[in-house]
Amino acid sequence: MAVLPVLVYPHPLLKQKAPSLSPGDPQGLRALEDLEDTMSAHPGCVGLAAPQVGCLARAVVVDVSRSVRPCENHGRLKLLNPDVLEATQWKIGREGCLSFPDLLANVKRAQRIRLKAFNEWWEKMDLVFTGFEAVALQHEIDHLDGILFLDRIRSSKDLFERRKPQSAAL
Repeated sequence: MAVLPVLVYPHPLLKQKAPSLSPGDPQGLRALEDLEDTMSAHPGCVGLAAPQVGCLARAVVVDVSRSVRPCENHGRLKLLNPDVLEATQWKIGREGCLSFPDLLANVKRAQRIRLKAFNEWWEKMDLVFTGFEAVALQHEIDHLDGILFLDRIRSSKDLFERRKPQSAAL
Protein backbone atom coordinates (compact mmCIF):
# COMPACT_ATOMS: atom_id res chain seq x y z
CA MET A 1 0.00 0.00 0.00
CA ALA A 2 2.46 2.67 1.15
CA VAL A 3 5.92 3.29 2.53
CA LEU A 4 5.23 5.31 5.66
CA PRO A 5 7.64 7.39 7.75
CA VAL A 6 8.87 5.58 10.86
CA LEU A 7 8.13 7.55 14.03
CA VAL A 8 11.20 8.45 16.06
CA TYR A 9 11.27 8.77 19.85
CA PRO A 10 9.96 10.87 21.62
CA HIS A 11 6.86 10.74 19.40
CA PRO A 12 3.93 10.18 21.83
CA LEU A 13 2.31 7.37 19.77
CA LEU A 14 5.32 5.17 20.54
CA LYS A 15 4.29 5.04 24.22
CA GLN A 16 0.58 4.28 23.64
CA LYS A 17 -0.95 0.82 23.88
CA ALA A 18 -2.58 -0.27 20.63
CA PRO A 19 -6.12 -1.66 20.97
CA SER A 20 -6.95 -5.15 19.73
CA LEU A 21 -8.43 -5.49 16.27
CA SER A 22 -11.82 -7.12 15.74
CA PRO A 23 -11.67 -10.21 13.51
CA GLY A 24 -12.09 -9.15 9.89
CA ASP A 25 -11.27 -5.49 10.62
CA PRO A 26 -9.84 -4.11 7.34
CA GLN A 27 -7.52 -1.81 9.32
CA GLY A 28 -5.47 -4.90 10.20
CA LEU A 29 -4.81 -5.91 6.60
CA ARG A 30 -4.01 -2.30 5.61
CA ALA A 31 -1.60 -2.03 8.53
CA LEU A 32 0.16 -5.27 7.52
CA GLU A 33 0.53 -4.10 3.92
CA ASP A 34 1.94 -0.73 4.99
CA LEU A 35 4.31 -2.43 7.44
CA GLU A 36 5.60 -4.76 4.71
CA ASP A 37 6.17 -1.87 2.29
CA THR A 38 7.85 0.27 4.94
CA MET A 39 10.02 -2.58 6.19
CA SER A 40 11.16 -3.36 2.64
CA ALA A 41 12.29 0.26 2.27
CA HIS A 42 14.68 -0.20 5.23
CA PRO A 43 17.43 -2.71 4.38
CA GLY A 44 18.46 -4.67 7.45
CA CYS A 45 15.11 -4.16 9.19
CA VAL A 46 13.75 -7.47 10.51
CA GLY A 47 10.55 -6.25 12.17
CA LEU A 48 8.11 -3.40 12.42
CA ALA A 49 5.00 -2.72 14.50
CA ALA A 50 2.00 -0.63 13.46
CA PRO A 51 2.50 2.07 16.15
CA GLN A 52 5.95 2.78 14.67
CA VAL A 53 4.25 4.04 11.50
CA GLY A 54 1.53 5.97 13.32
CA CYS A 55 -1.18 3.28 13.29
CA LEU A 56 -2.59 2.26 16.67
CA ALA A 57 -3.44 -1.32 15.72
CA ARG A 58 -2.11 -4.63 17.02
CA ALA A 59 -0.25 -5.61 13.87
CA VAL A 60 3.39 -6.61 13.34
CA VAL A 61 5.54 -7.91 10.51
CA VAL A 62 8.71 -9.86 11.34
CA ASP A 63 11.11 -11.50 8.91
CA VAL A 64 14.44 -12.54 10.39
CA SER A 65 15.34 -14.34 7.17
CA ARG A 66 16.40 -10.81 6.09
CA SER A 67 19.03 -10.77 8.84
CA VAL A 68 22.74 -10.86 8.05
CA ARG A 69 22.97 -13.53 10.76
CA PRO A 70 21.45 -16.79 9.47
CA CYS A 71 19.04 -18.33 11.97
CA GLU A 72 16.13 -20.73 12.21
CA ASN A 73 12.92 -18.92 11.24
CA HIS A 74 9.38 -19.14 9.91
CA GLY A 75 9.96 -16.67 7.05
CA ARG A 76 7.86 -13.52 6.80
CA LEU A 77 5.33 -13.33 9.63
CA LYS A 78 2.32 -11.04 9.37
CA LEU A 79 0.54 -11.14 12.72
CA LEU A 80 -2.59 -9.53 14.09
CA ASN A 81 -3.35 -9.36 17.84
CA PRO A 82 -0.22 -11.35 18.83
CA ASP A 83 -0.01 -12.42 22.45
CA VAL A 84 2.91 -14.19 24.15
CA LEU A 85 1.63 -17.20 26.12
CA GLU A 86 4.96 -18.60 27.36
CA ALA A 87 8.49 -17.23 27.58
CA THR A 88 11.56 -19.19 28.68
CA GLN A 89 15.35 -19.40 28.35
CA TRP A 90 16.22 -15.78 29.10
CA LYS A 91 19.37 -14.18 27.74
CA ILE A 92 20.80 -10.67 27.30
CA GLY A 93 21.46 -9.56 23.73
CA ARG A 94 22.10 -6.40 21.73
CA GLU A 95 19.05 -4.74 20.07
CA GLY A 96 18.40 -1.79 17.83
CA CYS A 97 15.22 -0.07 16.69
CA LEU A 98 14.26 2.13 13.73
CA SER A 99 12.52 4.45 16.20
CA PHE A 100 15.91 5.00 17.90
CA PRO A 101 18.22 5.26 14.89
CA ASP A 102 21.32 6.24 16.89
CA LEU A 103 21.09 3.74 19.77
CA LEU A 104 21.64 0.08 20.61
CA ALA A 105 21.02 -1.57 23.97
CA ASN A 106 21.57 -4.81 25.85
CA VAL A 107 18.11 -6.23 26.58
CA LYS A 108 17.08 -9.38 28.43
CA ARG A 109 14.66 -11.45 26.30
CA ALA A 110 13.31 -14.97 26.21
CA GLN A 111 15.02 -17.22 23.66
CA ARG A 112 11.91 -19.39 23.35
CA ILE A 113 8.34 -18.11 23.21
CA ARG A 114 4.95 -19.51 22.40
CA LEU A 115 2.45 -17.07 21.02
CA LYS A 116 -1.05 -16.96 19.71
CA ALA A 117 -2.07 -14.58 16.96
CA PHE A 118 -4.11 -14.30 13.80
CA ASN A 119 -2.55 -14.30 10.35
CA GLU A 120 -3.59 -11.92 7.57
CA TRP A 121 -6.64 -14.12 6.75
CA TRP A 122 -7.76 -14.03 10.39
CA GLU A 123 -6.85 -17.68 10.92
CA LYS A 124 -5.78 -18.55 14.48
CA MET A 125 -2.14 -19.44 14.99
CA ASP A 126 -0.38 -20.98 17.99
CA LEU A 127 3.36 -21.25 17.30
CA VAL A 128 6.69 -21.63 19.06
CA PHE A 129 9.64 -19.40 18.15
CA THR A 130 13.26 -19.61 19.23
CA GLY A 131 16.45 -17.57 19.13
CA PHE A 132 16.64 -14.33 17.19
CA GLU A 133 13.12 -14.77 15.80
CA ALA A 134 11.70 -15.00 19.35
CA VAL A 135 13.63 -11.87 20.34
CA ALA A 136 12.43 -9.89 17.29
CA LEU A 137 8.80 -10.87 17.98
CA GLN A 138 9.05 -9.77 21.62
CA HIS A 139 10.54 -6.44 20.55
CA GLU A 140 7.68 -5.77 18.11
CA ILE A 141 4.94 -6.97 20.48
CA ASP A 142 6.37 -4.61 23.12
CA HIS A 143 5.75 -1.75 20.65
CA LEU A 144 2.07 -2.73 20.60
CA ASP A 145 1.98 -2.23 24.37
CA GLY A 146 3.80 1.12 24.31
CA ILE A 147 6.96 -0.51 25.72
CA LEU A 148 10.23 0.54 24.13
CA PHE A 149 13.45 -1.46 24.21
CA LEU A 150 15.02 1.26 26.36
CA ASP A 151 12.32 0.59 28.97
CA ARG A 152 13.87 -2.88 29.35
CA ILE A 153 17.49 -1.89 30.07
CA ARG A 154 18.88 -2.23 33.59
CA SER A 155 21.31 0.70 33.57
CA SER A 156 22.88 3.30 31.30
CA LYS A 157 25.83 0.89 30.93
CA ASP A 158 23.54 -1.21 28.71
CA LEU A 159 23.09 1.65 26.24
CA PHE A 160 25.37 2.22 23.23
CA GLU A 161 25.68 4.70 20.40
CA ARG A 162 25.20 3.06 17.01
CA ARG A 163 28.32 3.31 14.89
CA LYS A 164 27.93 5.34 11.75
CA PRO A 165 29.33 3.91 8.52
CA GLN A 166 32.62 5.62 7.75
CA SER A 167 33.15 7.06 4.31
CA ALA A 168 36.15 5.77 2.41
CA ALA A 169 39.21 8.01 2.38
CA LEU A 170 40.32 9.21 -1.04
